Amino acid sequence: MRVFVALLIALVCSIVSAQVPERGARIDSSSAYKLGAGDVISIKVFGEDDLSRDRVKVSDAGTVPYPVLGELRIRGRTVGELEKLITDGLRGRYLVNPRVAVTVEEYRQFFVNGQVEKPGGYAYQPALTVGKAISLAGGLKERASQNKMFIVHEDDPTKAKNKVNMNSEVLPGDVLSVEESFF
Repeated sequence: MRVFVALLIALVCSIVSAQVPERGARIDSSSAYKLGAGDVISIKVFGEDDLSRDRVKVSDAGTVPYPVLGELRIRGRTVGELEKLITDGLRGRYLVNPRVAVTVEEYRQFFVNGQVEKPGGYAYQPALTVGKAISLAGGLKERASQNKMFIVHEDDPTKAKNKVNMNSEVLPGDVLSVEESFF
């Protein structure tokens, strides 16, 4: 019986240790948010205050200055990819086992125009829908059409107008247009 219990404990310990991430590893790097010009980020290198940066705005060129690595091109990268880029750049030459965390402090704007009460640019918020974006813009005007709403995505090189509904996703840099109804 003791042998059975010992084997059971050994099995459970091996399963648990296989599921625990290594020190410094990100548990959730699955965020699909792509960084871009206008985002404000903070970079934290644990135990290395001189390598940490608070509230750095991503330039129009999609770069941020970083002390020992120079200008980092980050446009189109996720937070997890940026953390890996900085970690790999610091490992070896500067630090033995760097631990890096990047956070988005402010997201870049999206824009709403057309038949809304307050057209303009608004700060992006995760899980933003067309309905929420219109609410931020003061709601629809009386003559607004809920069937003629279009989004142009910032990262679409063709700048095609995509027809959307109230539940469609809005991304940073998107331009949402609400057209007028004729009836």
